[in-house]
Amino acid sequence: MQAPWRSAHVKKRRIQIFVVATAGLALAAATLIGNLFAGDNSSSNQFKFAPDSLVLSRSVYVGDASTVTIGETLPRGCAGGANGSSVVNVPTTSNGTTSVTVPCGIAVDNGEAPNLSDNHNVWNNSGSDGSFGVSSPILIDNLSTDGKLFGTLPIPTNQIVTSFSSKSELALNRSADGRSITFMGYQGGPGCGGFPVSPTAPNLVDVSASSTPGICDPTNPVISSFVSTPVVPTAYYRAVAEVDANGGLSITDGNAYSGDNGRAAIKGGNGQYYMVGNDNSGNLSKKQLSTTPIGIDLVNATGSETLAPGATAPVPPNVGMIGRLLFGSDKPGKDTNFRGMTIFNNTLYITKGSGGNGINTVYQVGTPGVLPTGTAADLAQVPIAILPGFPNTTASTSTAFPFGIWFANATTLYVCDEGDGVLVSPAVNGNVADAQSLATAGIQKWSLVNGTWTMLYVLQDGLNIGVPYSTPNYPTSLNPATGGCRNMTGRNNGDGTVSLYAITSTISTNGDQGADPNKLVKVKDLLASTTLPVANPGVGRDEQPGHFVIIRSAQAGEVFRGVAFAPTSSGN
Repeated sequence: MQAPWRSAHVKKRRIQIFVVATAGLALAAATLIGNLFAGDNSSSNQFKFAPDSLVLSRSVYVGDASTVTIGETLPRGCAGGANGSSVVNVPTTSNGTTSVTVPCGIAVDNGEAPNLSDNHNVWNNSGSDGSFGVSSPILIDNLSTDGKLFGTLPIPTNQIVTSFSSKSELALNRSADGRSITFMGYQGGPGCGGFPVSPTAPNLVDVSASSTPGICDPTNPVISSFVSTPVVPTAYYRAVAEVDANGGLSITDGNAYSGDNGRAAIKGGNGQYYMVGNDNSGNLSKKQLSTTPIGIDLVNATGSETLAPGATAPVPPNVGMIGRLLFGSDKPGKDTNFRGMTIFNNTLYITKGSGGNGINTVYQVGTPGVLPTGTAADLAQVPIAILPGFPNTTASTSTAFPFGIWFANATTLYVCDEGDGVLVSPAVNGNVADAQSLATAGIQKWSLVNGTWTMLYVLQDGLNIGVPYSTPNYPTSLNPATGGCRNMTGRNNGDGTVSLYAITSTISTNGDQGADPNKLVKVKDLLASTTLPVANPGVGRDEQPGHFVIIRSAQAGEVFRGVAFAPTSSGN
């Protein structure tokens, strides 16, 4: 059977996207929907970011009931069938094999997003399929600092997509020279086992947990992103997208983060991309990760990475993982489950705030003032150190949840803490957050004193942590509450104050809290203050230092992910 293909121009090269005829109808529909958002690159020629403005990354869910069929095997192509399992024999470093059981799930709901017409909720499938997600369009909004929309840059969905509802994806970072912003997403590559290039489109399932083309894990239950007979294996690059001041888009493919997601990327002053993320949704045991070639590849292609813009995606052993961490008897590769990042004074800083392994805290990568470079072997030797004063024990995995970070100066660091996501039921006095989130979630202010970082206070007023809010056309039973914040940015105002902008996290009963409609907020702080700002009677409430203001709210079926200041043609 001859399969149709279509092409897209990315990085000045031609990509052929393979579509099996039996999946053609669904993919064609997804492409049509995507084109409503994306169009083609020609639209970017008329787009330009406004000066001194914000950029917001977001996504919308464009699936429908047919996107997922109740009773189908999840992940798609999982060899054991619905709620079954299979056994694969994986080669070992000693020229033998080791057996691994790969479990499968089943779709318990269809592809409808939460709505007011019925009780369907596509995110209920997260309970059966730990890899569950649906690819969706990437939209880049240009906003005033008060949230007014100047324009939207739709990113072509046949070139790169994100995953709804992966909450840790699509962070935005302005480059060190101020000329561009970067984010990460998924671009189809050759399917595992030598199959043609995988489709890049909305409404593909479990793309965010797929293998990358260069690191195909046979123990990963995610085999294909669409339904076909026979099953056609797919694989997806974790790609870095760079957008300049005029909306010009370039994409660079990477093989890191196989089986999970790339979270953030930033372009350093040396022209290199630096990235953070997590990998490995496969079923290798701790021992098997160190005794199988695929396990070793996975352990050495996660965490903090570097990638050369425009380069061919590196393959093991040349994937550019920076440094290594392993605490005690943790599972190899999981202590580097990083998600937030920034570059300040030419130094890379990253955060870990999720997962049961390792230490949730803020890390410095490499030597102060020097961004890591070199061969994969050189990069592996780069030290990763906890900032003095920040959490430094494994107990932090239940008490600290840092995400985005922003330096106001060399001695003042703001940290977004998203909270632990625990839902208290029944609500206590109308509040569904637990004591941990109420105490530490929000924007934390840290000060460097005599070589040690100390948390001064947490900005929370106006976030209304734990208080459920409503969204038009969204079921009240799923009403989320703000849980804290994720990605952030800020600026010095030159008058002793700083303005901080953040994406909120949520707490809810939804099958996946990452799918909740959330908010973009701003707050002003007094830079020199060591205690929470006190209300000034002469200033309106929305202008009070220490008080959050909502400047944009996501709608039903929409999520906010990253925020940054807009790039300019002239740079910093």
